[in-house]
Amino acid sequence: MPDHRHFIIHKPFGYLSQFVNNQNIRRNKKLLGELGDFPEGTMAIGRLDEESEGLLLLTTDGKVSAYVTSKKVEKEYYAQLDGEVPAESIERLRAGIDISTRGTIYKTLPCDVKLLDPAPIFLARTKRIRDDRHGPTCWLSITLREGKYRQVRKMTAAAGYPTLRLFRMRIGNVYLGELQAGQSIEVENFSSIGEM
Repeated sequence: MPDHRHFIIHKPFGYLSQFVNNQNIRRNKKLLGELGDFPEGTMAIGRLDEESEGLLLLTTDGKVSAYVTSKKVEKEYYAQLDGEVPAESIERLRAGIDISTRGTIYKTLPCDVKLLDPAPIFLARTKRIRDDRHGPTCWLSITLREGKYRQVRKMTAAAGYPTLRLFRMRIGNVYLGELQAGQSIEVENFSSIGEM
């Protein structure tokens, strides 16, 4: 049985979290394979949508993928929101908030939400977001144990504060750290991810 390989990558804005493009409507999209020389059979563990950035784990081992995407492993995101979010809205996000997923209403599980003050500093994105003339923004740290499609974006929109920029910073005990957009590193395994 061949040894599996594992990678940590900083997914940049504008890339799909996949290696193969099977859809005509996505003909000109950027794929992860453009960011490195990954072995055949490499898959992304979970997804970040095209507009989201940050930590993505890659593996050739389906069992590792299933474990990391389970509710046993925390995922932490930094979200820049449109507006200044009051304490009562942060509490709504913490307690669980109704979002639409696959045509049904779903109440998210309780999660950890914190205001980030001072705000984190990231390099400017290739596509401009907006500037201060459009009003204030704030950054939240949101830590989940689930991962519905575009969940963080749907949660903040349901609270009345759309997400302008979204980074995944941590998966379990694996951190984005100093990895720059588009960079990847190979690691021996993800055994340090651990249950939290």
